[in-house]
Amino acid sequence: MSWSSIEKAPLFKDNVRKDYPEGLWYKCDECGEIIFKRDFEDNQYVCIKCQHHYTIPPEERIRRFLDPDTFEEYDVNLESDNPLGFVDTQSYEDRLHKSQKNTKRLDAIICGRGLLYGRPVELGVFDFSFMGGSMGSVVGEKLVRLFQRSIDNRTCAIVFSASGGARMQEGILSLMQMAKTCTMIAKMKKEKIPFISVLTHPTTGGVAASFSMLGDVNIGEPKALIGFAGPRVIQQTIGQELPKGFQRSEFLLEHGMLDMICHRDALRVKIAQILNILSSSKYKQEELNFGSST
Repeated sequence: MSWSSIEKAPLFKDNVRKDYPEGLWYKCDECGEIIFKRDFEDNQYVCIKCQHHYTIPPEERIRRFLDPDTFEEYDVNLESDNPLGFVDTQSYEDRLHKSQKNTKRLDAIICGRGLLYGRPVELGVFDFSFMGGSMGSVVGEKLVRLFQRSIDNRTCAIVFSASGGARMQEGILSLMQMAKTCTMIAKMKKEKIPFISVLTHPTTGGVAASFSMLGDVNIGEPKALIGFAGPRVIQQTIGQELPKGFQRSEFLLEHGMLDMICHRDALRVKIAQILNILSSSKYKQEELNFGSST
């Protein structure tokens, strides 16, 4: 029997390669495409085949979004305490220290100031890898200070949310941050200061139920999970099948909860265009022509 006629085990199963070397390649969980890691990162952590958006590190988000070398971080040294003495399988202190060690930051959001096409903006970016991007007293306080700087300097505020919701280890103190942040959004609206909210995957719980849905413009990234309770919880509670795509950004756009969905590589241009429309400032209307966007 010739070699060519021998039945051989397939190199691929369902068109998904299994024997790729770790650290050099990345496998898309959505379509199974094997992507050279450098290409994946250069594409802002978006699959080059199916365009599935993955979580992007906050530092990389800031670097790609703002003008180069213009970001200045504020409130770096704010750190959570454990006022309730909360302990589950671990103490709250241990969970905080583990996340701080892994992320090299003190809490789940980076806040600061930078330039977007030369325009000063206040920017907040959640880090989902820090306790699921949960909002405790420090995250709420940093957001309140960001919004207050926007009012004081009359500059727009932009927040990229990625969160599992309020931080249960801080109990009522974390829930208070919902009211605090919403109060500041109301003050910004009264002062006519623009607030752009970008909801990335996932934005849920107390973050979705407070400031993140109160933007002058609410933008979702493609297929982001956005909602208060998760779809499995809702389905178990009501005992019914949920519509296809329920709580994904496309579903929310269709039902009027979002103003638009924007691909990650177009966000920088799109938000700059929006701010030119919303802001009455020295920036001219001609600056809307930054480039192509989708």
